[in-house]
Amino acid sequence: MDIKQLIYLCNLERERHFGRAAEASFVSQPTLSARLKNLERELGVDLIHRGNSFKGFTAEGERVLTWAREIVSVYQGLKLEVESLKHGLVGTLRIGIVPQCGIPLAQLLYDARQHYPTLEYQVTVLSADALLEALTNHSVDIAIGFFELGLLQELHYQVACLPDRGIDLVFHPRHFPQWVAPGEGNAPLALGDVAAMPLCLAEPSRYFRRYLDEHFRAAGLHPHIQLESASIFQLLQGIYVGLGCGIMPRGHLLPGMTPELRARAIALPAMKRQGAIAIAEAGRATPLAAALFDFARGWLAQR
Repeated sequence: MDIKQLIYLCNLERERHFGRAAEASFVSQPTLSARLKNLERELGVDLIHRGNSFKGFTAEGERVLTWAREIVSVYQGLKLEVESLKHGLVGTLRIGIVPQCGIPLAQLLYDARQHYPTLEYQVTVLSADALLEALTNHSVDIAIGFFELGLLQELHYQVACLPDRGIDLVFHPRHFPQWVAPGEGNAPLALGDVAAMPLCLAEPSRYFRRYLDEHFRAAGLHPHIQLESASIFQLLQGIYVGLGCGIMPRGHLLPGMTPELRARAIALPAMKRQGAIAIAEAGRATPLAAALFDFARGWLAQR
């Protein structure tokens, strides 16, 4: 058994396809398949359900994967540690983030560049539940999203909480001038007013959308959802052309990026889950993750 075989196994889990796993491993598909068969022979168990294509992992394969993720993570952390000792902090930090979590991530990374100019970033957008799984199985180094803090503490993760700045209705005044009419002031909008207008919302599987749906149901409201998408870009386009209004947590860069759009606060209670940045416990987090996490804590305190 060698580390490359375990890396190939982890890549196969991520890609769910032999050809793509081979590409991710920078080897040919026959080489990847042969190395994984050798691993199976050495361990004396079948790890993969094979057919004309990848069919998933056996029960034994799932158990081996748990160890493989841990070993590969430690190996990659060791490589980064050595590179950091030789050259300072260099490499690619893998960040998982949920949409609409109320942090201007790009601004954070830009400001961090002054301290860590050689860091590069790979950002993956995940659901809140998939994000915790990705952090647990080491497919991301740092996670930014909505969490149950008690669970993170049980799992010994380091946590930096994001401030809850409230939730806004985002709209274009050309299409919804009633919300900027004189006399409206800055009073928060009632949920009933929001439900009566066309809305552009994230798909129902997202935690923030589930949070909104829960409060609509509790109030006996049936919102008019004109556009539903997993893409924030598509939602923003819908808002811009007047297809509907959006609902978003504060903390994003929209006011500066889209000055034509306006926002009004919505009267909603805080979410049950806490917005936070999370990494593995001290000593197990990669040097890159630990560096950005420490910077982010100070950055959040200053803001």
